[in-house]
Amino acid sequence: MNGLIIRTTGSAYHVLLADGSQVEAFVKGNFRIKGIRSTNPVAVGDRVRLEQQPDGTNWITEIGDRSNYIVRRSTNLSKQSHILAANVDQVALLITLNYPVTATTFIDRLLATCEAYGVPVIMLFNKEDILGEEERQEQNYLMQLYSSLGYTTAAISAADLSADRRAELLSLMCGKTTLLSGNSGVGKSTLLNALCGEQRAKTAPISDVHNQGKHTTTFSEMYFLAEDTRLIDTPGIRGFGTFDFKREEVGHYFRDIFAVGRQCRFGNCLHTDEPGCAVLEAVEHGRIAPSRYTSYLSLLGDCDERKYR
Repeated sequence: MNGLIIRTTGSAYHVLLADGSQVEAFVKGNFRIKGIRSTNPVAVGDRVRLEQQPDGTNWITEIGDRSNYIVRRSTNLSKQSHILAANVDQVALLITLNYPVTATTFIDRLLATCEAYGVPVIMLFNKEDILGEEERQEQNYLMQLYSSLGYTTAAISAADLSADRRAELLSLMCGKTTLLSGNSGVGKSTLLNALCGEQRAKTAPISDVHNQGKHTTTFSEMYFLAEDTRLIDTPGIRGFGTFDFKREEVGHYFRDIFAVGRQCRFGNCLHTDEPGCAVLEAVEHGRIAPSRYTSYLSLLGDCDERKYR
């Protein structure tokens, strides 16, 4: 039997079969993907082959070739990765300027990962209806910054999504598999329910003490907005550790730094303290945003494996 992984529950996987039915399946302890050090060998979005045992148990025996996958460094085993989803057409990154705050470093780390795996990103700035004036100005600045880099941006209020904005978002997702990602508490489940037109995912208020979200989604799950339009909801992420980046390649995943870096004196310039570095000059003169350069340096630090020993 062949099927599509639509939900993970830690030890088991829910698989959608061609006839529309669903079965539960498992993987053996030694099942691993060749070339990928991952804490979860199978992810939502994977196409798999199943074998049913005499007792009715379904075992996953093979994973189909992936067109791509979104991966982050595992929080439990720092030298391994955790695959958020596979075979996605795009990522919808939910961002909040407050309640809770989404750090620009988090944003840029996810964008760099998507650049590395060739996955487009839609940036949705949520909770615009409860922002103060300074927060609104900061949001406008960030939207302008990322729009200038070629990313699609939109300001929304998932808790009170207008019919026009809902139609606009659905048009961006129509016919695609979209991974919904962001920090805990930014409103992913609320947006999912608004797009589905019904309450499908649990929601919860953020912590008043720490201004952080609570995990209402504990496992990844694929929802069908239409037959060919799929939305993958993932657990909220408080940090995004990149995985398997080489120091000399990090700049390739920052559109602004890569464009300016072509003008550096040395072809292998890391844009830290090298003479004739066009990137350092651009940062100094405001042609590259300081937040983007800070994020770049943060990713360079990830490439030092000694940090994780």
